[in-house]
Amino acid sequence: MAEKQLDQELTQTEQRQSRLKDLIAKGKEQGYLTYAEVNDHLPEEIADPDQVEDIIRMIGDMGIAVGEEAPDDDQLLLGENSNATDDSAAEEAAAALASVENDVGRTTDPVRMYMREMGTVELLTREGEIVIAKRIEEGIREVMQAMAYYPGIVESVLAIYDRIQADEGRMSDLLAGFLDPDPEDVAPTEAASTEDVNDQDFDDADTDDDDSGDADDEAEEGDTGPDPEEVRARFEALRTNLAKASKVITKKGRDAKEAKEAIDEIGAVFASLKLTPRLFEELCVEFRKVLDSIRDQEREILRLCTKQGKLDRKIFIKEWHGNETNFEWIPGVAKKKKL
Repeated sequence: MAEKQLDQELTQTEQRQSRLKDLIAKGKEQGYLTYAEVNDHLPEEIADPDQVEDIIRMIGDMGIAVGEEAPDDDQLLLGENSNATDDSAAEEAAAALASVENDVGRTTDPVRMYMREMGTVELLTREGEIVIAKRIEEGIREVMQAMAYYPGIVESVLAIYDRIQADEGRMSDLLAGFLDPDPEDVAPTEAASTEDVNDQDFDDADTDDDDSGDADDEAEEGDTGPDPEEVRARFEALRTNLAKASKVITKKGRDAKEAKEAIDEIGAVFASLKLTPRLFEELCVEFRKVLDSIRDQEREILRLCTKQGKLDRKIFIKEWHGNETNFEWIPGVAKKKKL
């Protein structure tokens, strides 16, 4: 009797996972799901709004938009819809969603739910912190390198540097340090210096506290930022590479191989600069404005081609990428439209 009941429960679980897998595949194909479609695939026993919200949130984390109605064509970001669905990823996601369903009825107490979820998450170790720190720095370097390709960003940073050199500002307002291309050896060194501290070191530090007060005040007045010579060398290299790239672009155009190589050299130097958080965020805001403007124009082009030009949306998305600045693309793709 118990075995039969267990088999029935397993069968029901497999059926739920299969339905959820189909739902995820449909969402991946469409690029979105409606609330009605999600509700149609949920078991009847799920009535708790929090459980439904958790499932919708997990679907959203997979890159699938969930809304009341199907979005218009111009509301979907170009290139974000993929018809290819990774079966293994869909199975894992379905299993995760099914586990959320299986939790229904166990507890609705917020404290218990919080403690249960906390128990499933491993505490962050020191090694994990180092890995995360490296990933953050790598992400910052990638953003800095991307910024170097946008005209005006590097020039604006060089202008700030020149004002500082003319005693119109402080280097600490511009630079916080350097981002080494390969930080593999940095973290272990810092770890070793931390681990080598013992009780005797703390005793010595306590003894010297009074004597070091004046020295600390003097150090605060001095330049505690990056090495001025290293800063000068990197900014001069940046200026030299920028001048070189400008000449190549003027002579051969921005799409020339030599121009791209010159811009890559600018990006390599620019990505090694650890700008202050305030300046970095200001540049990011400016960069985001440009990207938002590009996306707005892409949506307008999509609308004109599909609504007025009667071009099939799938054909547009397939043909658009790689031809964003190709004016010769329009006559060719016009022949493929479906009236």
